[in-house]
Amino acid sequence: MFCLHIRGVLLTLSLTATALSRLHPECEMLFQLEQEERSCLRFIEEQSNGSAEGCRPFWEAVVCWPPADVGETVHRPCPAFFSPFRNSTGSVSRNCTSAGWSRTSPPYHIACSVDDDAPETERSFFATVKLIYTIGYSVSLVLLAVAVSILLLFRRLRCARNFIHIQLFVTFILKAVAVFVKDAALFSSDDTNHCTLSTFACKASVVFCHYCVMANFFWLLVEALYLNSLLVSSFCHARRCVWGFSLLGWGVPVLFISVWIASRLYFEDTECWDINEDSPYWWIIKGPIVASIAVNFMLFMNIIRILVQKLNPRLIQFNNSSQYSLSPLSVH
Repeated sequence: MFCLHIRGVLLTLSLTATALSRLHPECEMLFQLEQEERSCLRFIEEQSNGSAEGCRPFWEAVVCWPPADVGETVHRPCPAFFSPFRNSTGSVSRNCTSAGWSRTSPPYHIACSVDDDAPETERSFFATVKLIYTIGYSVSLVLLAVAVSILLLFRRLRCARNFIHIQLFVTFILKAVAVFVKDAALFSSDDTNHCTLSTFACKASVVFCHYCVMANFFWLLVEALYLNSLLVSSFCHARRCVWGFSLLGWGVPVLFISVWIASRLYFEDTECWDINEDSPYWWIIKGPIVASIAVNFMLFMNIIRILVQKLNPRLIQFNNSSQYSLSPLSVH
């Protein structure tokens, strides 16, 4: 059971990086571009009361050009938007003339070394990554389903310990299913703009994915709590523990997810709820997960301490000898 708990922790930490997800790389570039545009527009508003002479600042889709005097040449580095396609440190420039801004020199595709085949290469890379994690989750789902079936079919395997194992396996299965559901909602068609999609099905898939991830971490915490209780004492009644652990593993994530849904509905009802950059409400989900990891680690260290004590030959010899020693009262 101890080895199973360690494997579960490592597997969850490795598979959850995408589920607690940052954005899809394509959407992350667009989101970064939107942030730069908003920053540029604020800059333009601040400069609106300035002198009307010369060239005024403006946003050119990917670059923010500052104000300039007539005859001045402004140089701007290649925008970060192009960095996924080419690692370029080039720059573009414009001249401020009496007729306004000149054209960029050299053009973006030359200065920033961007060719027409780059987007296709990126799409192929994303498709390969998606294929790899789809195969991985599929294999994991099938094997875990077989394991759960074995634990449920044989009566001799039905106990509190295996009940907790089954719940943990089910959370891994649900997490794999959640990834497939989320992909189906966001990438069902090539014509779908998954970066700005805002439908009920899309939001529901994101909520389901977050819930499965939280439940997975909390059932890992349950595994640690149960193992710790077995090593420390044996006073825990199986039925009471099962109900308490079920409430912790399935119920507590429902509470935090409900609060997060309410906060997104009232304060940040944007896109598909998968954009969590700089969002304080993201801590409603991330905070309990970080806390569960911290508690799990402390329990893990405590379990190691107990096992080391139990395996200490001096303590074993002392316990064996104390069983046969007679107390002063026993003599009488």
